[in-house]
Amino acid sequence: MDRSFDRLVETQIRKALAEGKLRGLSGEGRPLPDRSGEAFTDMATAVATRLMAEAGALPEEFRIRKLLEAAKQSYRNAEGAAEKRAAMALVAELEQRYHIAVEARRRFMAP
Repeated sequence: MDRSFDRLVETQIRKALAEGKLRGLSGEGRPLPDRSGEAFTDMATAVATRLMAEAGALPEEFRIRKLLEAAKQSYRNAEGAAEKRAAMALVAELEQRYHIAVEARRRFMAP
């Protein structure tokens, strides 16, 4: 960023703090959410995903990923060969569906 732009931003933040405009915001006093997963995605995709999440409209891949994590936990908790085999089959199916959904989104978002 340009130094003059940095100074402008810092000035505006200090002004808002002095006027109390940054008080009473949702999440005040709590740590920032962990968004380390966004480090390897472009900013537009990260922002779009966050906005969709806040609106409750997540892409299918996120829903599948939650199911996949639950299935993996179920596999870890499974007792007996038959139960483990059934849990692993579900994990494999969900992994395949997850990768298909990710690829579909990437192709849709590609220029």
